Amino acid sequence: MSGEGAPTTQGIDGTGVRVTIVAGTWHEVISEGLLAGSLRALEAMGATATVVRVPGSFELPIVAKAALEGGADAVVALGVIIRGGTPHFEYVSDAATSGLTRVALDTGKPVGFGLLTLDDEQQGLDRAGLPGSKEDKGEEAAVAAVQTVLTLRSLGSPAFAS
Repeated sequence: MSGEGAPTTQGIDGTGVRVTIVAGTWHEVISEGLLAGSLRALEAMGATATVVRVPGSFELPIVAKAALEGGADAVVALGVIIRGGTPHFEYVSDAATSGLTRVALDTGKPVGFGLLTLDDEQQGLDRAGLPGSKEDKGEEAAVAAVQTVLTLRSLGSPAFAS
């Protein structure tokens, strides 16, 4: 966990970019930290944010797809999955990650990846952008989403054709 090369909001003009944050509700302290970081970043870049809550990480892909098909330019997907003593962690982590990748490729629009897959709760607290955290993965996911929208627009991507 170095934070080396993490994206920042500096110099990014996200004016007019519509972002839907799709956030899971498991592990409330960590998920609220991620959400706050995303909202701070989007505000700093001038992007418009809408927040949609989902029960858990497994639900992120279907709601992300609906948001993108409904007019959002990008989605920031935020979730927390902590390893337990069963294979559940692997199944949910893989399904959510693969699903979000598929949504981005199918829609041609970016999904900022703020899904934390953790061995323990402390790793999440260290990455949630809370006071004392070493990283802010919510902010990083929001910055990546907006930067990717701007890049796709500059390339004339069909998803952003006027």
